[in-house]
Amino acid sequence: MKETYIPTVYLVIPCYNEEEVLPETVKRLTEKLQKMQQAGLAGEKSRMLFVDDGSKDRTWTLISAFSDQNPLVCGLKLAHNRGHQNALLAGLMEAKARADCAISLDADLQDDIEVLDEFVQKFREGCDVVYGVRKKRETDSFFKRTTAQGFYRVMRLLGVETVYNHADYRLMSQRALDALSEYREVNLFLRGIVPLIGYRSDYVFYDRHERFAGESKYPLKKMISFALDGITSFSVKPLKIISNLGILLSVLSVGGLIYALISYFTGNAVAGWTATISSIWLLGGIQLLCIGVVGGYVGKIYSEVKARPRYRIEQKVGEEELEQPK
Repeated sequence: MKETYIPTVYLVIPCYNEEEVLPETVKRLTEKLQKMQQAGLAGEKSRMLFVDDGSKDRTWTLISAFSDQNPLVCGLKLAHNRGHQNALLAGLMEAKARADCAISLDADLQDDIEVLDEFVQKFREGCDVVYGVRKKRETDSFFKRTTAQGFYRVMRLLGVETVYNHADYRLMSQRALDALSEYREVNLFLRGIVPLIGYRSDYVFYDRHERFAGESKYPLKKMISFALDGITSFSVKPLKIISNLGILLSVLSVGGLIYALISYFTGNAVAGWTATISSIWLLGGIQLLCIGVVGGYVGKIYSEVKARPRYRIEQKVGEEELEQPK
């Protein structure tokens, strides 16, 4: 690409109950986007696109108010809470028709916005996808750091292609967004889908900041659910592990049966209540675990075959209501 090329850049920010951080977020992003426009890194039609994922607080009220005051602010309101990944997808698909590239980031601005320039520079050099990757995890608690690193290792062992220490801070070109729109699964795990697109990509490394207000929208329960969604959406290895476990237990059972018969016929059999009960509990627990894993995959299939809409947009604001739906 030529150095004189000035792309239209959309910043896509999913929001859920973010009224505490929104005023500061809009202020900082406005200043940053204006600097990028002045530096020739973002065109005059570049915008911030906030996606309200069915918030229960004043998030949408604030987005609407900011769009009236600030021409750089646009917004989408989803009709129902559909989760972070669906809200992010809704924003990216809306930006696809208007932007040369879109950069997704969280509303709490823990992701360093000063590296946005580097994202755009790499896009101008020909990259369709640019991943924001954390340099280190010193700001995380020991538990969160350990579990996050374990998550990436497990995903790699299960054959899922992900970018280590990357969340959803990334740039995607219009061509990459077009490719993303062809992935129709209901159970979204964008961190696994985007690497499958396969276009030229690069990385931008940054330090993650502390959240300056509000609470994390990913408590332990949601983190575990998100990790399981990622694993079951992209790998069938857990099912293969169950099969191998079944074979192993079958072999051990045959061995135990032979041992029991030998003991019986040689007169060495001793009635053992503890051993019997322990084996029943062990095998019962393993069976329930295996049924649970299989059930997780069946549930995924059930969601996919219904093919319900992943989100529904209730309202738009800014940029003349994003030119209205076609």
